[in-house]
Amino acid sequence: MKGIGLTHPKYLVFDVETVADGELVSQIRFPGDDLTPEEAVDTYRSWLMDKFESDFVPYTFQVPVSVVIAKVSDQLELMDIVAIDEPEFRPSVITEKFWRGWYQYDMPTFVTFNGRTFDLPLMELAAFRYGISVPAWFNLADKSFEQRRNRYNQNAHLDLQDVLTNFSATRFNGGLNLAANILGRPGKMGIAGHMVQDLHAEGQVERINDYCRCDVLDTYFVFLRVAVLTGQISLEREREIVASTNQWLEQQAEATPVYGEYLERSSEWENPWDE
Repeated sequence: MKGIGLTHPKYLVFDVETVADGELVSQIRFPGDDLTPEEAVDTYRSWLMDKFESDFVPYTFQVPVSVVIAKVSDQLELMDIVAIDEPEFRPSVITEKFWRGWYQYDMPTFVTFNGRTFDLPLMELAAFRYGISVPAWFNLADKSFEQRRNRYNQNAHLDLQDVLTNFSATRFNGGLNLAANILGRPGKMGIAGHMVQDLHAEGQVERINDYCRCDVLDTYFVFLRVAVLTGQISLEREREIVASTNQWLEQQAEATPVYGEYLERSSEWENPWDE
């Protein structure tokens, strides 16, 4: 691809997978109950399921175990996809490399799907947890509209769900899975976010990272279509970038087999403007 070899991406499209910190859950939710970390997480998940019909532990109790980033050029071409701290996947190292990389690449625009409510707050809290200083991100002395954490500062963070819902004026039922499927992409491929805790307990870190890689690919392709929607690129240009990206994924599939599976489960987007 044309983007390969460039050193400074304009955009960082990323996704985060997490697991609960069992010791913290035990200390905060079940003080005095003498539960092991594993027992505390299981007990908390059962309580959440009974109360909210979802056993997904709030992000404040979680740590990152997989962060995958797609580096994207100013022409919206894919430059590379990396899983931070592979194959060790240490939460503290993942966090440090995430923020250090953002700064060393001259602070590219973060691109997420619903990352404003989960991914970025979690990575901010992880920096807090591990004592990592990120003054360029927490530029609190600047004017409010220039602060990178300002909800409407899309030069710092472009949340695609915010664009599609006009900053939560509506609900995006179906989430990233739906948006990806509209474009012919597979979306969820047998794994969902609530399954990561159990997969991690079973030692299936590669499956977690494959899931994260596919979410990043879905987000990237949705990002391209949003760029068409907002007039940043033409539909014809998007089609060219998509074809080039598919070729890159084919080339990488031997080293990263999940890319081949992703392509196999993808379908050609039906262009209504083709004659």
